Amino acid sequence: MKLLLDECLPRRLKNYLPGHECLTVPEAGWAGKKNGELLSLAEKSGFEFFLTLDRGMEYEQDLKGRQITVVLLAAKSSRLADLLPQVPALIAVLSRVRGSHLLRVAY
Repeated sequence: MKLLLDECLPRRLKNYLPGHECLTVPEAGWAGKKNGELLSLAEKSGFEFFLTLDRGMEYEQDLKGRQITVVLLAAKSSRLADLLPQVPALIAVLSRVRGSHLLRVAY
């Protein structure tokens, strides 16, 4: 799977998602882009999933007609230690979901 990690997520999270091609928004050269433009760029570049902590995403973006799945990680902070308990559930979601969805992953 090709995953794009939002700017709000720690870059080191990629190390806990083996077998997936992961880039962060800054690594892709898209730092500072608004969510709508960011999702369009990600789709055009072949990303299948966009991982974020942005709880407003579900209210701000209409995902109808999009080819990317937005995964909203529910954690008390963006610290890696707070995100790691969600990794098993996240990996399960990545293996079974495709297309235009907004999914919440919590532990």
